[in-house]
Amino acid sequence: MFTIYLPASSQELKGDKEYKEQKITRGSETVLIIDDEEMVLDIGATILQELGYTVLKALDGRQALAIFEENRERIDLIILDMIMPGMGGSEIFEELKNIRGDIKVLLSSGYSNDGEASELMSRGCDGFIQKPFSIAAFSRIIREILDGK
Repeated sequence: MFTIYLPASSQELKGDKEYKEQKITRGSETVLIIDDEEMVLDIGATILQELGYTVLKALDGRQALAIFEENRERIDLIILDMIMPGMGGSEIFEELKNIRGDIKVLLSSGYSNDGEASELMSRGCDGFIQKPFSIAAFSRIIREILDGK
């Protein structure tokens, strides 16, 4: 029999960090997802449903506002695409906040968190996720916003 001694290290193992980043979190709240690209909307809704959320979908600002007006008390989070034809993300955000000031909003965009997105964050948007994103990152930021972290 023999003993092997390995030196101690204060560095975090890469595998641990990668595992934490890939952890998928679930929920049961109601989410309104707003995106003008039907395929993105459907895939996002499917992912959210698989994670346990109740999902409402809107393809544009007018439809989103109508759904939100009708369901304002039961919607816990809105996932809002930044760039849309007609009524853009900034205008929709303002209208949503006028209807219910405490609604939590996650901004989603294929562009970086600069310019208009950064300005919306400073006006009370609760989070930003850049497309494309992993299911783990998507589930984690949703959970963080809903849990108030």
